[in-house]
Amino acid sequence: MDLEEIKNTDIWEEYEKGLNYMRMRNIFADTDRNYRMYNGDQWYGVKVEGIEPVQYNIIETIVNYKTSTINENLWAPKFSSENFESKEYRKTAERVCELLDRKAAKVWEKDQMDQKIREISDDSCINDEGVMYVAYDKDNQNPINEVIEKNDIQYGNEQSSDIQSQPYIIIRQRKPVSIVRELAKEMGVSKDKIQYIVGDNNTESQAGDDAKLEKNDMCTLITKMWKENGTVWYSKAVQKVVIEEPTDTELTLYPVAHFVWSEKKGNARGEGEVRHLIPNQLELNKTFMRVCLTVKQSAYVQKVINPEKIANPDAVDRIGGIIKTTGQVDDVSKIFTYIQPASMSTDVGKLTNDIISITRELKNAGDIATGGINPEQASGRAILAIQNASKQPMSKQATGLKRFIEDLARIWLDMWTVYTPNGMTLEEDETDPMTGEEYTTLVEIPASVLENLKGTVKVDVTPVSPFDKYAQELSLENLLKGGYFTAQRVGELRIYAETLPDDATMPKQKLLDICDKIEEEQEKIAQINAQSQIMMQNANGFLNSDAEVQAAQISDAMMQNQMNQEAATE
Repeated sequence: MDLEEIKNTDIWEEYEKGLNYMRMRNIFADTDRNYRMYNGDQWYGVKVEGIEPVQYNIIETIVNYKTSTINENLWAPKFSSENFESKEYRKTAERVCELLDRKAAKVWEKDQMDQKIREISDDSCINDEGVMYVAYDKDNQNPINEVIEKNDIQYGNEQSSDIQSQPYIIIRQRKPVSIVRELAKEMGVSKDKIQYIVGDNNTESQAGDDAKLEKNDMCTLITKMWKENGTVWYSKAVQKVVIEEPTDTELTLYPVAHFVWSEKKGNARGEGEVRHLIPNQLELNKTFMRVCLTVKQSAYVQKVINPEKIANPDAVDRIGGIIKTTGQVDDVSKIFTYIQPASMSTDVGKLTNDIISITRELKNAGDIATGGINPEQASGRAILAIQNASKQPMSKQATGLKRFIEDLARIWLDMWTVYTPNGMTLEEDETDPMTGEEYTTLVEIPASVLENLKGTVKVDVTPVSPFDKYAQELSLENLLKGGYFTAQRVGELRIYAETLPDDATMPKQKLLDICDKIEEEQEKIAQINAQSQIMMQNANGFLNSDAEVQAAQISDAMMQNQMNQEAATE
């Protein structure tokens, strides 16, 4: 049967319907334009002769500043339990949450989540929305986090930004034909159908100009997800073949999280920064081009010659060249002279500077916000206060990014709960009470505990900017000078640390850890002193007793020592 005669799959038909809607909304064209403007290809499609297409890319500086601002802190998801039905279970739940925190930290580091979060922020700022799609590695019990493009996701309700309320979600992936055929084979698709998995050139809606040119034979793999009876179902298909039939994942959450830069009423994908900066950027480039063209044409001295009166015209352009004339010359200026450059209005330079400065200021990315302060003329705390004040307009984006990470951690918890039916193995740090040496043990968490755990997630942040560090080091130095790191004042230090907010510049958890360490050392010293007192009392009692009692004690000690040796050999 000819490929054209094969009916498209139902999922593909729904996917095509979504493509038409996205074309109507100009999502694909906007995506390409936004990234071109950010990446510096701002004269795309324009042919200019006689001068290079110069530009002054203010879009890139604004985007980089804003995404850096909301990502200047380190992120760390933390799990906490709301299941306080019984005190016994509450303690168990809290311990499990601590172990999950350690597990999440390892996933965060292994999956390079800091870099991916920055990529999500860039996508959101440049192109309205950053999207993360989460798969699961059942062998290692780890979620796999993949950043996908805005163009590659479709929502059943394009008017709502709430992912979990969507009637369905469609994910598009470009995969090599060989890999898709292998997947179909693993899923039990017949050979007759596998032959209809072929390459295509459906790349016009891919994000970015380079993505539209592919080297290998690729095809489009569609994954549709929807909810039935409270759980997520999915099915995979290409244009002509269903790869996986509808399957219940048993997850309660869609494995998708997104971060929209700014909420936009009636739009699931929000609003980014670049789209409304483009008119200013283009006008700046045109003005800059006019300046360069004017300078090129009229800002330099120009030579005027009478070639009929000059015997060697090549000498005119040669430095120090001797110009020879033909015949008698009464006035040199009649055969060789200069035209002085014309002056250009200062309004041009003022307009250029105004476009740059006003655009940056209106976007809260002026010199003060971006650190245009002399650190030698201000203290670290003063600089920090100024920059923090300038960051207030970014608080909405910082809150949105934090919520995105919390959504991501909830998806992880949902996967760990569902995909470990026989329980989960987590790592725990323990300390040898005798030697004080730390080691790692494996703890088996029953599936019932994870199922009963009603988990909530919060996100901890750690200040890491240079001025945050400076203020932190200065505060720690003051505590050291004040004697707060001693056993006598450790109680005051603990009270101070406990009253600090979680996102304080001062490292709250480190201070609490220091308090624990000082108190542990004091407890060890107290135990050693108590043992010394007991030994001194025993020694004094032995010396003050008569000879028979001493002999009996020595005999008992020798017998006990012999019994210990025999027990050791056995």
